[in-house]
Amino acid sequence: MRTELRERLRSLLGERLRFAVPLLRYTSFRVGGPAEVFAEPDTLAELQALVALLHQESVPYFLLGGGTNILISDKGVGGVVIKLGEGFDYSRWEEQEDSARVRVGAARPLGRFVREAIAKGYGGVEFAEGIPGSLGGGLLMNAGAFGGELSRVVEAISGICPDGTLVRLPGEKLGFAYRRTALPPRLIVTEIEFHVQRQPQEVLTAAMREAQRKRQQTQPHGYPNAGSIFKNPPGTYAGRLIEAAGLKGLVRGGAQVSEQHANFIVNTGRASAAEVRQLMEQIQQTVWQKNHVWLEPEVRLVGEW
Repeated sequence: MRTELRERLRSLLGERLRFAVPLLRYTSFRVGGPAEVFAEPDTLAELQALVALLHQESVPYFLLGGGTNILISDKGVGGVVIKLGEGFDYSRWEEQEDSARVRVGAARPLGRFVREAIAKGYGGVEFAEGIPGSLGGGLLMNAGAFGGELSRVVEAISGICPDGTLVRLPGEKLGFAYRRTALPPRLIVTEIEFHVQRQPQEVLTAAMREAQRKRQQTQPHGYPNAGSIFKNPPGTYAGRLIEAAGLKGLVRGGAQVSEQHANFIVNTGRASAAEVRQLMEQIQQTVWQKNHVWLEPEVRLVGEW
């Protein structure tokens, strides 16, 4: 990156602009190389100015949320990695008698919003208790579990276009599908608007505890991971196919197919991103050979491969 552009970026963000920042500390997998430039805008105006400048200079950028559901290359990420600052971690409630509309910043942890909604007596997101990451990342993946999905309560989103302009899109324009949201190219989501319904407190609390219980019983704990590695194919479960293929516990370097849930790969200590990817490819090829089902990754590969 040119020195002149570096100085323009630094003048915009000051100490919240850094160079050659290791990204493994920002991901749930704890693997990955450095960001060439790491930017943490704290206000909407800063983000708009940053994105407009990068667009004008044709500099690639990547938005990093809570660091879940991604696998960052050992070579790192070129251009600018943007991580929304504390100014994007908020919730603003407009409560009515039986429902509420709430505007939530994209940097707010998903679990924090879930517990906040339940404490206020509103349902529709209790299924997401225990899902890691930010709300913005959850929206991009249309996060779901145990029969629920975020798309069912999303009313609209706001975001920044590549030229720095702010747009608001209603929920029906977002192209929600299984573990996917069809957003305009390179849109950075800054806020999500939810419409939630009031429900009995005891029902919500019981649902939250049941979600916690299921996660404790079925998902690995104690080792860094990125959540489910593959999407569930229609009519079956990726974990069942992987386990039936005899791949539970399979090791590649520091990466291992979880002994507890075969659709998780865990970092047992010093896994590299390359080892995780090699394990993913071996799983795909073996499951294809045995069942003629090609598993589609749920995790997103980021950076230079």
